[in-house]
Amino acid sequence: MRILLIEDDRMVGAAVEQALKDAAYAVDWVTDGETAILAAESEAYELALLDLGLPKQDGRAVLRRLRACGRRLPVIIVTARDGVDDRIDGLDLGADDYLVKPFEIRELLARMRAVLRREGSGSPSLLTNGALKLDPATREASFLDQSALLTAREFALMQALLMRPGTILSRSELERQVYGWNEEVESNAVEFLIHGLRKKLGSGAIRNVRGIGWMVDRPS
Repeated sequence: MRILLIEDDRMVGAAVEQALKDAAYAVDWVTDGETAILAAESEAYELALLDLGLPKQDGRAVLRRLRACGRRLPVIIVTARDGVDDRIDGLDLGADDYLVKPFEIRELLARMRAVLRREGSGSPSLLTNGALKLDPATREASFLDQSALLTAREFALMQALLMRPGTILSRSELERQVYGWNEEVESNAVEFLIHGLRKKLGSGAIRNVRGIGWMVDRPS
């Protein structure tokens, strides 16, 4: 899943970016309101984390623009402004949740999961097509009689495939779900991840459609 992180504090942004990557999210981090709007209008994100005290355009202006454009993007405001009026204003402008700094990363991740579940884009307790199973809580995958713990990137790739069983996903579509803007992606990165997954789970876990992409079977 791809997340837009809008945060101008370098220390906070770096910590949140790394925590999201560790939790198997692809992250695009921007540091001002104008860039945030451009990013949201040019990319499809599952969720945005929005600071209010931003340069160029503040968080309220960004949120107004996001809601005015008509594209549904879940937004969690993450800010140091803890007044009741600030919270009410943010929620009335269309935010889906409001989290005050400082916060525990575990709480942020839990709030993200809750918002994504409400939007219908969060992971259920178990992703499966029958033979292949993926547990988002533990990152454990199993296929027939083999099971293994996955790395964050292996999990992100497998999650993308299992959320759309029977659909062929191209290299670029899978890269988008695994890597953020500022991450260097080697030309064979997806093939390398799929090779690792097949080694752990068996060659039949993921199907290659030559020249097009990869897929997992529909539920039988």
